[in-house]
Amino acid sequence: MSDTTTLWIVIVALGIGSFALRFVFLGLVGDRAMPPWVLRHLRYTAVAILPALVAPLVLWPAATNGAPDPSRIAAAAVTLVLGMWTKNIFLSIGGGLATLYACLYLIG
Repeated sequence: MSDTTTLWIVIVALGIGSFALRFVFLGLVGDRAMPPWVLRHLRYTAVAILPALVAPLVLWPAATNGAPDPSRIAAAAVTLVLGMWTKNIFLSIGGGLATLYACLYLIG
């Protein structure tokens, strides 16, 4: 564990950095129209966040102490294929969930 002073310096610095990032878009640019190329790239932000959150949990799961798990990799693959094939998020999540539990039951 780090020193209390160091911890608070890091917390305050991260808070200031987070505020500054939001202020640039909302405070400085919020009343102006953004160029079309910026809007086109911002559309992909939400799509990029979910894989960034899920990938470490699939490749280095805490449940297996960081060792790759075939059940989780199979579930992620099924979710990806179903999502690309059907374009239905609920079906792809359900298929991935069913695959994960089926593999965990069968493989262990």
